[in-house]
Amino acid sequence: MTGAVDPENTATEPELGKSRRGRDARMTARKRTVARWLPELERNIPWVDLLTTEQVQSVHDASMTIIEEVGIEFRCDDALALWRGSGARVDGVRVRIDREHLMSLIGTAPSSYTMEARDPAHTVTVGDGKTIFTPSYGAPYVLGLDGVRRPASLEDFRNFTRLNHLSPALHMSGGVVCEPMDVPVPKRHLHMMDALLSLSSKPFMGAVTSMERAIDSLHMAGIVFGQDHVRDTTVMTCLANGNTPLVWDKTMLDSVRVFAAANQATLFSPFVLGGASTPASTVGAVIQVNIEALTGVAFSQLVRTGAPALYGQWVSTVSMRTGAPQAGTPEICHMNLLTAQMARHYGLPSRCSGSCTSSKLVDAQAGYEAARNMYGVLMAGTNFVLSTTGYLESAMCQSYAKWVLDSEQLEMMYRLGGGVSFEGLDEVLDTIRQVPPGGHHLGTPHTLANFQTAFSMPEMMNSDNYEQWLADGAMSAEERATSKCLELLETYEEPRLPDDVRTELDEFIARRELELPDTVT
Repeated sequence: MTGAVDPENTATEPELGKSRRGRDARMTARKRTVARWLPELERNIPWVDLLTTEQVQSVHDASMTIIEEVGIEFRCDDALALWRGSGARVDGVRVRIDREHLMSLIGTAPSSYTMEARDPAHTVTVGDGKTIFTPSYGAPYVLGLDGVRRPASLEDFRNFTRLNHLSPALHMSGGVVCEPMDVPVPKRHLHMMDALLSLSSKPFMGAVTSMERAIDSLHMAGIVFGQDHVRDTTVMTCLANGNTPLVWDKTMLDSVRVFAAANQATLFSPFVLGGASTPASTVGAVIQVNIEALTGVAFSQLVRTGAPALYGQWVSTVSMRTGAPQAGTPEICHMNLLTAQMARHYGLPSRCSGSCTSSKLVDAQAGYEAARNMYGVLMAGTNFVLSTTGYLESAMCQSYAKWVLDSEQLEMMYRLGGGVSFEGLDEVLDTIRQVPPGGHHLGTPHTLANFQTAFSMPEMMNSDNYEQWLADGAMSAEERATSKCLELLETYEEPRLPDDVRTELDEFIARRELELPDTVT
């Protein structure tokens, strides 16, 4: 499917009938939609290559020079042993890699990969000109349905996993969709993985905060998919954040070794604060991202040749007035465009972040920053868009209401990226002939047959006249979204695991909780 939403997947209540043609009937019909899923976005609009061929080569050459002359630190003995064995120059924890050697490793990483889902309908391909949208990641706070900001809980995590499962245009259930602060850190990953595996049948992300947690994630996935199956078949994508500037730390590298060895995908994502952890330069920040992302991908190939890997980043600029991250500046769009182009240059699938904002509220700032970021990512041709729903405060807070608004925006981004269709042009010309000059198309057979699918009809974006809006309660977008969120959570149905799988997961979690401490030592 390309472009418009498939009407077969958008099933509204059949047989509307003459008595249900009014406004209230149409609203009721839309609220009675059944669950529908959108496949990966097959792009029918061109991406934007902001750099010339010469400029791409300049970024590449500058990156290679730094890797060869300055090097990058790999703070892990096992990683250093792999680099040393491959012929790289290792001095302490500093690794310098000849460009030919680096490029030979990059060349073994696949240009695309498939993530199997528990429900085959949710299996997705990452790369090959396709785009998938994925949830937010890592916020320690939530802006609740009551409008109060508070530490995130496990129930919040479970709620967002339910919501992610229901969203037509979200292709994954998530990773750390928010940090459940009411669960001890050493045991947190068990309950997050349990929620991702049981409350959604979409692909998911594993824990990367220690080797032990990565191993637990792999084992729990094996309970659901089969232990032998997950040793070779990709069922999850795992986020490895680089410690910018020019450091890959032991925690991330240990997790990469676990996941890459099992052919699970790793998203190498330098965590960039432009002007703080990178030079105060858009191109300079991209060069540093390029260095760190490429060396991460290359390392995964030392672990297992052909292991799926993404060229990624999380970028924010820093306010020179306050030192605070700025998640919605135009330079971020530039960096997203440049890094996606560099990923294509190397034949790697790319990752950028989506609906991010520095705003503390679901307000105008949150809307225009999130929209600008998402539009820039779409124009960049990014394959894996992380953090597309709910983010506030430069990734510190997750909002229920913004999740609803962002989720609906994803469907419109999906249609935008799908381009336009020339199917049915003869019928269009026929109806133009039938309507006289000065007439209208509202009652033509063509309009009646196509009005529900021809153009987007967003539920959260109110387009009523003022009087009708006032009569309906004069609700703000945030209020409408809050009401919709409650409705979604009330109507959610769990895609239940088989009883034997559920029992095995419970037993594993119970055993590991007894083995693990309550505090980090």
